[in-house]
Amino acid sequence: MSAPSLPPVPEPFRLPFHYGALHQVGVDWPVDPEPVRQLLGKHHPDLTAATFDDGRALLSVNFQLYFAQYAFGGGVTQEIEVNVIAFPTADAHRLPRLSYAEYARGWDQTKLLGIARLHVVCDNPFAIRAGRELYAEPKYPGWFEVGMPSLNGPAGETWTVRCGSAEVGPDDTLEKAPDPLLDLTVRLDGLTAVPACSAPVTGYGTDREGRLRAGPMNVSQPYAWYDMSAPEYSGRTLLQVRAPGGDLGRDLRALLPDGTPAAGAWTYQSPPVAAHLRPYYPAAGPLV
Repeated sequence: MSAPSLPPVPEPFRLPFHYGALHQVGVDWPVDPEPVRQLLGKHHPDLTAATFDDGRALLSVNFQLYFAQYAFGGGVTQEIEVNVIAFPTADAHRLPRLSYAEYARGWDQTKLLGIARLHVVCDNPFAIRAGRELYAEPKYPGWFEVGMPSLNGPAGETWTVRCGSAEVGPDDTLEKAPDPLLDLTVRLDGLTAVPACSAPVTGYGTDREGRLRAGPMNVSQPYAWYDMSAPEYSGRTLLQVRAPGGDLGRDLRALLPDGTPAAGAWTYQSPPVAAHLRPYYPAAGPLV
């Protein structure tokens, strides 16, 4: 049996895609596996939902802000992914048995436990096209209003993300609609993170021909993972569905009943590469 060929890379795309900077926050919720199985059967029939030591599946929602440099200049992209953790059914015999905390710290060295994308909302039409054509991502347009920890902002470790719907207009412009889709709040102030060597992260998509695609993503330093399993942390993460009647809202409400506590949160922030320092007054004349 001959080896399968790699998926095509259509013009004008080039792979690998290099990130100039990446800022990311994610939250993981243990959920009932049956709704996850139903959604995977609909979106990714060659994947099986991962279950961990408590018998539950995992919903993982993450926000990304990233910069990329192109031959024609630079671009900034924001997106939010709604994923469930899954693996190719044919590879089930290769998987280790893990707890959620072990998975979150990167103990699955097979990298078969990956993110099965159910919805990806993005504010960059070029990135939407790239996600669809290269990785078979279910990617569509949206807008974002974000607050995040920054060296250029006040002290704090809280992330707030508001995501709304949009359309791609003429000349690949983003046309914002007034309708919000979801809000995500993650309060990490005062918590201690541990390094998580979970990269490369395998992202799964299913193309129009029904073939499963797997795309690994590397990062250049460990993630920071926060154990949120203690009851006193239950109020630190909040996902609010603003459009319950849409596909995104229906899927989230099916997977995540109100009040479900998160098991963990994770972040990645690219380090700064330069700093413009505070000015000073040079001497205005000769010393007397």
